[in-house]
Amino acid sequence: MKKFMGDDFLLQTKTAERLYGAVCTLPIIDWHCHLDPREIAGDKTFGSLTELWLSADHYKWRVMRAYGVEEEFITGGADDFEKFEKWAGVIENCIGNPLYHWTHLELQRVFDCDIPLSAKTAEKVWKHCSKVLEKGLRVSDILKKFNVELICTSDNPADSLEFHRQIKDSGMNVSVKPTFRPTDLLNIESQNWASYINTLSGLTGVDISDYETLKEAVFRRADIFATYGCTMADHALDPPVYQSEDDKILDITIRKSLDGQVLTAEEISGFKTEMQVDLAKKYSELGWTMQLHMGAVRGVNTTMTALVGADSGYDCMSGGDYSGALLRFLDRLEVTASLPRTILFNLNPKDNDMLVTIAGCFQGGEKGKVQLGTPWWFNDHKDGMKAQLRALAAGGVLGTFAGMLTDSRSFLSYTRHEYFRRILCNLIGKWVENGEYPADFEKLEELVKNICYYNAKEYFC
Repeated sequence: MKKFMGDDFLLQTKTAERLYGAVCTLPIIDWHCHLDPREIAGDKTFGSLTELWLSADHYKWRVMRAYGVEEEFITGGADDFEKFEKWAGVIENCIGNPLYHWTHLELQRVFDCDIPLSAKTAEKVWKHCSKVLEKGLRVSDILKKFNVELICTSDNPADSLEFHRQIKDSGMNVSVKPTFRPTDLLNIESQNWASYINTLSGLTGVDISDYETLKEAVFRRADIFATYGCTMADHALDPPVYQSEDDKILDITIRKSLDGQVLTAEEISGFKTEMQVDLAKKYSELGWTMQLHMGAVRGVNTTMTALVGADSGYDCMSGGDYSGALLRFLDRLEVTASLPRTILFNLNPKDNDMLVTIAGCFQGGEKGKVQLGTPWWFNDHKDGMKAQLRALAAGGVLGTFAGMLTDSRSFLSYTRHEYFRRILCNLIGKWVENGEYPADFEKLEELVKNICYYNAKEYFC
C-alpha cells in the first residue's frame, strides 16, 4: 500500500516519476483565474483559515450543500471555526472528489501539515494552520511557495485597472496581467446595461449613442488593457445563434436598450453576434488570444441565486449542441483573415472530441493556433483531465497544448498545477512503458516541459 499522498502520489510507473521530476519545479503560468487584483496589490494577509480557504470557493460550497450543511455555515454568519469544522466533517466523505486531493495538497504545500482532515482532526488542523497564519502569511509568500511567474486575472472593460497599476509599480516579482472579459458589455438584455454603458462612456470620454460609438469606446478600453500587458480576452459563446446584422438594426437595438425597452431574442442575439465578431477582429489586431467558454448554465436555482448571489455554486453543465454556432463564428473570422489565437473550453466532457475536430479546421499555419482548452470547472478532476488529454492526443497534437490553469478565486489553488502535472506524467509514462512511444527521455522531457510551462509562456507572455 502506498503512503497517503506521498512523493509518488498519482505516479504509477518509474517513467512517470522520472517525467514528473523534470517538471515539478517549473514555474507556474496561471493564464486564467479569478483572483482579486486588489488583494494582490495589497499583499493581503488572512485572519483565519476559513477566510483564506472557504470564503470564496463555490467548489467547496457545493459539496457542503450536498452533505446537508445549512447555508449559515457556508455563506452565512456562523463564526469561522464553525464553518471550518463543518467543512472538515464534509471533506472526509468526499472520496473520489478532486477536492479531497486539493485540500490535502494545500495543507501539505502551504502549511506543512500532513494530518488528514476530518471531523476528528478539525481542531488540530485549525490550530496548526493558525500558527502559520499568525506569523503573517501574505499573498506574496504563497505565490513564492508555488513559484508563480504570471497571473492573468479576469477584468471588466470598465475596470479602472487601478490595482493593476499598483502591482505594476510595486516591483513585485510576479507578473500580473489583466484579461479583457466583456460579459457585462455583451449582456445587452440586462436591466443594468444602460448604467454600464454610462460608466463606459464616462471612462472613455465617448458619447455612446449607436453601434459605432460603442465600438469606439470598447476598443479604446482594449488599447488601455494592452498597455497593462493584457494578451487575452475571455468570452462565453452565448446565445448559440449567430446571424449577421447591419449597423442600422444594431443602432436601433442599442437605443432601445438605453431607453429601457425590452429587446427581442433576435435583437439580443444579433447584437451579441456582431459585437463578438468585431471584438475578435480587434483581438487579432492586438495579437491577443481569445478564450471561448461554452456549455454552462448559470444561476439555475433562482431562489438561492437571489439569496446568495451569482457565482456561488448554482451553475451546471448544459447538454446542448453549440457546434453550429461555433463553426459559423470561427468561419466568419477566418474568411476575413481576422481569427485570433483561440482556446475552446467545454464544460460538458461529451464535447471533447467535437472541439478537437473543430479546432483542427482553423489552424492557419500557426502551431496550436486554435486548441482545446484545459479541463474546465466540473472537469478538472483526475478522470476529466485524462479524458481531455486523450482526446487532444488522439485528434490533435498534444505537444502544442497550453496546459493547466486554476480558474479559481483562491490563492491556495496552485496545487491544481501539481495535480495536473502528475496526471499528465502518469498518462505519458503508461504509454511509454506499454511500448506505445519510445523511451526517448530527451524528447519526453521536452514534451512534458512544454505542456506544463513553455507552451503557455510562448502563447501568453
